Amino acid sequence: MVNVAMLGASGRMGRTIVPLLLEADDLRLSGALAAPGDTAIGQDAGVVSGIAPLGIVVTTDPALALAGAQVAIDFTLPAVSVGNARLCAERGCAMVVGTTGHDAVQRAELDAVAGRIPIVLAPNMSLGVNLLFRLAEIAARALDEQYDIEIFEAHHRNKVDAPSGTALGFGRAAARGRGRTFEEVAEYARHGQTGIRERGRIGFSVVRGGDIVGEHRLIFAGPGEQVELSHTAQDRSGFARGALAAARWVVGRPPGAYSMQDVLGL
Repeated sequence: MVNVAMLGASGRMGRTIVPLLLEADDLRLSGALAAPGDTAIGQDAGVVSGIAPLGIVVTTDPALALAGAQVAIDFTLPAVSVGNARLCAERGCAMVVGTTGHDAVQRAELDAVAGRIPIVLAPNMSLGVNLLFRLAEIAARALDEQYDIEIFEAHHRNKVDAPSGTALGFGRAAARGRGRTFEEVAEYARHGQTGIRERGRIGFSVVRGGDIVGEHRLIFAGPGEQVELSHTAQDRSGFARGALAAARWVVGRPPGAYSMQDVLGL
């Protein structure tokens, strides 16, 4: 039985993952963390997730939440996840980071921590999305720059980063397929007299509204035809199951920064 600490236990993903941990016969919730001031503090993690009590109280103390854990699943905030990673390294606890929106400095810090413990870093934990990342790279390699690449994504009104980590993941995969660096081809906004579309650019469109769980489309618009890769999340369970698959996989691995592509053997 693998002990799992849920970091961000009161968030949307935390409340989805905790019930699935209860169903698993090889994983067990050993600790639960929430941010200071959260109404879940002091409550049973099971009750917070809408199920029966589990005997694990939600705390603001990361050391307490990580006590006895073999792997931590982090769905918090970028800066918080970096601090949590350092604590995991001190305790020799493997980590799965589903938090998105890290800047270059924060990502470098996570990469440095991965020199001490195994960490799965993924912009999206969905098994289906990660399969599409691989297909995006293959398609971009096969379709030349006559095919313009556009990425559309939509999420709920409370999502704070844009474009989503998943959309950026599609963009990076497509750039790799074309043999380009992502930074030189990404185009995040268009307004006013923009002129004709520059070949080779990867454009992004973002929607935020309501309670949309997650929609992504990768479009290759070419001469006489259009090719699309798309994914629609109907609820968060797909992301949660992917995070648990990553947690099972990462325990016992050598230190390093891994992806869901590694978890899936792609």
